[in-house]
Amino acid sequence: MDELDAVYAFLVALAVAALLTPPVARLAVRVGAVDEPRERGLAMRSTPLLGGLAILAGVLAAALIWLPVDQQTTGILLGAVTIAAVGAADDVRELSPAVKFAGQVLAALIPVAAGVRVEHVTLPFLGALDFGTGLGGVLTVIGMVALMNVVNFSDGVDGLAAGVCAISAVAFAVIAFDLGRDSAGVLAAIVAGAALGFLIHNFHPASVFMGDCGALLLGYLLGCAAVQGSLKTNALIALVGPLAILAVPFLDTGFVIARRLKYRRAPWSADAHHFHHRMARIGFSQRRTVLYLYAWTFLLAGLAVAMRFIPYSDHHGHFRLGWSLVMAGLGLLVLAASVYLVVVLEILKLKRVRAWQLRRADPDTTEHEIVQQVERELETGEFPALEQQRRRQ
Repeated sequence: MDELDAVYAFLVALAVAALLTPPVARLAVRVGAVDEPRERGLAMRSTPLLGGLAILAGVLAAALIWLPVDQQTTGILLGAVTIAAVGAADDVRELSPAVKFAGQVLAALIPVAAGVRVEHVTLPFLGALDFGTGLGGVLTVIGMVALMNVVNFSDGVDGLAAGVCAISAVAFAVIAFDLGRDSAGVLAAIVAGAALGFLIHNFHPASVFMGDCGALLLGYLLGCAAVQGSLKTNALIALVGPLAILAVPFLDTGFVIARRLKYRRAPWSADAHHFHHRMARIGFSQRRTVLYLYAWTFLLAGLAVAMRFIPYSDHHGHFRLGWSLVMAGLGLLVLAASVYLVVVLEILKLKRVRAWQLRRADPDTTEHEIVQQVERELETGEFPALEQQRRRQ
């Protein structure tokens, strides 16, 4: 099993998912699994759900050919079928949060019982930390359930979850092969292929949604790929890599849950404060929104991959100056892009800063002029408010 097998598996998963998505969409219409336009949503028309079934088919078709027939693979695939079934049931007839959570835990327990669990990690500057089988299994289940919900929460605009998961899966595949985890690399490539095959029909304007069936499935599979591909190794990239690669959906979910808790709402309650909702409110189209978030994910995933391949350290605590500067430069680039997007997403805060600055310069500045100025700064990427602050520092 090598990188060429991963390419073949990727292509088969892509082809199967792409071919089966239209008939799955027709099935969704027949069984009533249709997402209707809602006040908090961005969809403008009724759209069939259950696209995750096509993703599952692509994963199973490629996995049964290229993944080894062993206990862990069997556990991963059985868990995939389980979580897809839970998500499909929720798409057809909305399940209660408790029932859906129980299904997520059950699905995560299956691969963990088969040996897909994190028993030790290596933390930067702290070294190896051993959890053992019991605690390691519990932490793995918690992490996988969290990732399922992170992907599910972020699936709110055409093509977003499928594209972000595809980019993330490619990064996981590259890192897994470099760490000698070939089966995990092939699994990640399969996930990327199935997600991209579905994305052909899901990019704006989407003709089908993946639904909870697909979002929970992709989160689950990314969790399995992360555990098998890096988290079960002693490499320093083991913990940092997945956090960087999946930073965008984690940040999105973190901000939203923090806001819900702040206003004493249930963490699983729906609202319109995700990244894509914020972008829509400041005038971004759906395509522009997903392209911005794709680019952010790509930069973060690229940084994680660079941490593995750029020889900035000899792995014994000694850093190589030249390569360390290269890593620092890449880190600053990603940080600058992240700061820019945070400014974009926090448009109201920027507006307050600019309102104060413009009215200080000209007390007669109107609200309309302030809004126009903020829009121009977002379009050009030039923020005088930030530039003046940097100069003062």
